Amino acid sequence: MNELAKYIDFGQGVANPGYIWDIKNVMKRAEAGEKLTIGFIGGSITQGSLSSTPQKCYAYLVYDWWVRTFPQSEFKYVNAGIGGTTSQFGVARAEDDLLAQEPDFVIAEFSVNDESTGHFMETYEGLVRKILSSKSHPALMLVHNVCYNNGASAELVHSRIARHYNIPSVSMQSTLYRALLNCKFDNRRITPDDLHPNDCGHELVSMVITKRLEQIKNTVKAEYETAKSARPGQALNKCVETALPAPLTADAYEDSVRYQNYNSTPELDGFEADMSEQRDITDCFKKGFTASKKGASITFKVNGSCIAVQFRKTIHKPAPVAVAIIDGDEENAVTLDANFDETWGDKLELYTLLEHGENKEHIVQIKLVEAGETDVSEFYLVSVIGSGRG
Repeated sequence: MNELAKYIDFGQGVANPGYIWDIKNVMKRAEAGEKLTIGFIGGSITQGSLSSTPQKCYAYLVYDWWVRTFPQSEFKYVNAGIGGTTSQFGVARAEDDLLAQEPDFVIAEFSVNDESTGHFMETYEGLVRKILSSKSHPALMLVHNVCYNNGASAELVHSRIARHYNIPSVSMQSTLYRALLNCKFDNRRITPDDLHPNDCGHELVSMVITKRLEQIKNTVKAEYETAKSARPGQALNKCVETALPAPLTADAYEDSVRYQNYNSTPELDGFEADMSEQRDITDCFKKGFTASKKGASITFKVNGSCIAVQFRKTIHKPAPVAVAIIDGDEENAVTLDANFDETWGDKLELYTLLEHGENKEHIVQIKLVEAGETDVSEFYLVSVIGSGRG
């Protein structure tokens, strides 16, 4: 056992008790020996950043709990974590990166990637609704990570979504961070940068989750049988589908669509499609479009009331600068500067161009306005994202 576990009050880890029937049902299927898929979606912590091996990140350790707890079953592991990304990107890629695998149990983790704002409450709700309404109707648990130097987290707004849909959720703020505040151990025992856990930290994060899973597993039927009706809108088994409750937000992001070179045909003028093979989902700068000459442009027809663009900000400078223009409105063009002022590596930048505008077909043009012979990098447009329900 982790030597720091004795300092953690795991009983405080339950951020929202939630409706546990869905998870209990997956456990029942595991006990019966069914083949099941355990999936994760989130940012760099879910991806396994700063764990010494992929098998020591919290996600794999939680998957391993299922394997060890139900040896009669066969489990598939799907990790859809991508570092430096928010739930706004998560909802747009959830189908391709996770839900296409038809998971039976899913953990979603974006509380240190999202900010505590109404915008991210809405994008997070879109992700939650997309997961709950997907083909396999997976049981869902929400995980709220935390910044260990100041307790920063989007848990406050994310918890509103958890309560609205009565989803079980767990918190590192009320467990690991509380132990730090009480001076039980030093931050550097669990994280080198106050954000990403080391092996010890990943293990403790996994323990907060698996302690809750153990509680759910050991809950006797009589304690939750009467609460079946308390789970709003979720099917009690895979053969029954019922509607989700009305959204808490405007819910413009649930149906987000990414426009890339394999599923769209934008008008190209100096841009080219990047047809190189993608290694895996963390190989982010693929399936997009590139350009390097001033004046080059690419034009999309995008449906929705919300529009975002993803492009590469690079440490290999100088790089071109582009602008994004919606519906010909050049006066309100948005600058997309590919030059990154950090040193840790290239960043997948996501910039919202339009939010809750008119729900219609929009014309989105990306045009290079600064580029030259001395540029070290080309401009890489990864995708345009359209979302909207009015």
